[in-house]
Amino acid sequence: MNEPVVTRNEIVPSRLLVPLALIAVYLVWGSTYLAIRIALESWPPFLLGAVRFLIAGSALYAVLRWRGVAAPTRAQWANAALTGTLLLGIGNSLVCYAEQTVASGLAAIAVASMPLFAATFGAIYRDWPSRLEWTGLVIGFAGVVLLNFGSGMSGSPLGAIALITAAIAWAFGSVWSRRRDMPPAAMNTAAQMVCGGAALCIASLLLGERLHAIPGFAATMALLYLIVFGSLIAFTAYLYLLNNVRALLATSYAYVNPPVAVLLGAVAVGEAVHPGDIAAMAVILIGVAMITLGKVRKKG
Repeated sequence: MNEPVVTRNEIVPSRLLVPLALIAVYLVWGSTYLAIRIALESWPPFLLGAVRFLIAGSALYAVLRWRGVAAPTRAQWANAALTGTLLLGIGNSLVCYAEQTVASGLAAIAVASMPLFAATFGAIYRDWPSRLEWTGLVIGFAGVVLLNFGSGMSGSPLGAIALITAAIAWAFGSVWSRRRDMPPAAMNTAAQMVCGGAALCIASLLLGERLHAIPGFAATMALLYLIVFGSLIAFTAYLYLLNNVRALLATSYAYVNPPVAVLLGAVAVGEAVHPGDIAAMAVILIGVAMITLGKVRKKG
């Protein structure tokens, strides 16, 4: 049987895109926790997500259609609607909700439990982690448990519940979508953001959210940052990773975002960081290092 010929030009972009995509989800998404906190000064949480994803998704969809990219099929729209609702309508919106009472850095650390749930859901499809990956997952989750004993999370039980629910929804949506007929490349990003934004718009209307004043300058700039960098750039990078690397590596951003979010929150807005939070973050980062090492060994 003839094997497909892979040229050097095809290999190099692939090797470059994976690390670039990882940098995007590691650093950009780590900074979005602070941007969300700033935007929440003027925007209610579900309305914030609705505006963010409807604008980003609609703009990207319009550009793609203008460039001749085919529209998703009916089945692809249905799959994008469920995935977008899980990842954005539930996952992202509950993070926004939690950040009303939980510091942005602590929110990022709590969401680091997501790869554990992703591994659990992946087992349903016989995508079992290696022994080293399991060890990393257990250590990472132990760090999350340690975090929840700290003063920052224990003082906001509803916020903690919202963050864990967000992690579960994001993990299931990520694993489930890998085995479904999804729109190709950037169109997948656009379709999921449009559908997730629509779901958030409905939730916002049902909850009676509304703006009580014109958003301030800082909140407006934060929203623009979330639209361009958090949605168009980083979310596209994440979906690329889901389709090109193992789920555990794609979701490892949840372990790297915390130090970025904690550092930015402490420097920019003076969020308090307790010694227990630092210890939890260190344990979580050890976990992601073991997951990455396990992934490299499995490929070898």
